[in-house]
Amino acid sequence: MKKLNTLAYDFGASSGRGIIGEYDGERLSLREIHRFSNDPVNLAGAFCWDFPGLFNQVKQGLLKTDCEISSIGIDTWGVDYGLLDNAGRLISNPYHYRDLRTDGYPEGAYSTMAKEDIFSRTGLAFLNFNTLYQLLASKKDTPYLLDNASTLLMMPDLFAYFLTGAVSTEYTIASTSQLINIATRSWDMDLIRSFGLPEHIFTSINEPGEFRGRLLPSLASELSVGEIPVISVAGHDTASAIASVPAKKGENFAYISSGTWSLMGTESTTPCLDPTVLANNLTNEGGVFSTYRILKNIMGLWIIQECRRKWNSEGNNFSFADLVDLAEKEKPLVSFINPDAKEFMSPGNMPDKVKEFCRRTGQPVPETIGAVTRCVYESLAMEYRHVLNSLEALPNAPKYDALHIVGGGSQNLFLNRATACAINRKVVCGPVEATAIGNIAMQLAGLGELNGINDIRELVSRSFPTTEYLPTEAERWDEAYEKYLSIRF
Repeated sequence: MKKLNTLAYDFGASSGRGIIGEYDGERLSLREIHRFSNDPVNLAGAFCWDFPGLFNQVKQGLLKTDCEISSIGIDTWGVDYGLLDNAGRLISNPYHYRDLRTDGYPEGAYSTMAKEDIFSRTGLAFLNFNTLYQLLASKKDTPYLLDNASTLLMMPDLFAYFLTGAVSTEYTIASTSQLINIATRSWDMDLIRSFGLPEHIFTSINEPGEFRGRLLPSLASELSVGEIPVISVAGHDTASAIASVPAKKGENFAYISSGTWSLMGTESTTPCLDPTVLANNLTNEGGVFSTYRILKNIMGLWIIQECRRKWNSEGNNFSFADLVDLAEKEKPLVSFINPDAKEFMSPGNMPDKVKEFCRRTGQPVPETIGAVTRCVYESLAMEYRHVLNSLEALPNAPKYDALHIVGGGSQNLFLNRATACAINRKVVCGPVEATAIGNIAMQLAGLGELNGINDIRELVSRSFPTTEYLPTEAERWDEAYEKYLSIRF
């Protein structure tokens, strides 16, 4: 068959890429053609995304294409959105989910609708930055934005709109908003009305794999490309990543999409609204082919990224591999942090935050760069064990055969070994470019080349290698886990 070339735009919280997927009917290979930094900005006290700059990078990627492109797909982080006026113009740069404007809003929302009722309707975990609370903050603090808005588009849909002119919202990205009804897989208008949000700004919902539109003629002319089809992939980057987990058909598996965040969970054909899901702040987000992702947002490698940024601002030039080398030289399992503690959410002097947490909880304070690094990595491994235990405690949950780690964090040998030891079972790592692969796979499904999640996972298994890690020193890690639990709560 003729080789198909699809173009995936994968936007992360700190960088983005344009990646061409080359499919020959049997295997998939990737070729990165464009990489760029994603640098949010503070504007008059608001922490925002530079959307015009990011859209320009999309155009730069198209200018670099050197082959016929069959389709384009876009995935991004969750929860954030842009507002269009009645002429289709972007009203303001989208807020960044780490902006502090939503502090306290989840708790304030419960006076309008009980927490349990919000959960039973949406199935979503309660996080400060969910779209619901961003909109409530906007309603109170910047009402002129909503007053002038005709359309709300989640981030991948915003990019797709400016490529095609077509207005719609992809399901998996919408499912991160806490505004989607878990039963109907559509906007929960009763909830939206209850909070006094404007109903007219919410668009129709489409599923991953659906045709969205073609590149605008003006844009195709500007970039000297054809009017390429744009396909709705799993717009939430985690949903794209989980679609590419190379699990075998029928395998009971848990996963971590590992990067700035660690998104840890399992895949299900039905949502889980058991009270233990709410109690553990787990969440039900949308997946491809009518699946659900029951998962937990864990702070992830953000803490290490911020530590490195601080250390390098002081005149060092550490790579992440350098930090692992330093961590290897330190004594294991000495001190722990709770990666999800509130102080680690915002930027700042992260090494000092780690030290202060250890000091406040009566643990030895890690003084060296290696000791801080080891503390963070081993704490993440322990939190993975805690979340895995929560998942296996859900009604009818199996004991998972393996933990699959995909994404950039799957390259971290130190963390992978620690994770296998902490959970005391096999860890399977790879593929690294899971999000782009899932994006491309759903384009291929939309083009009629793949049929269902098993087709996708078999293609991934044929096309990309994985690495396995087995646990050691189970007794020592069990003892350390008890210590971790004592400081976590």
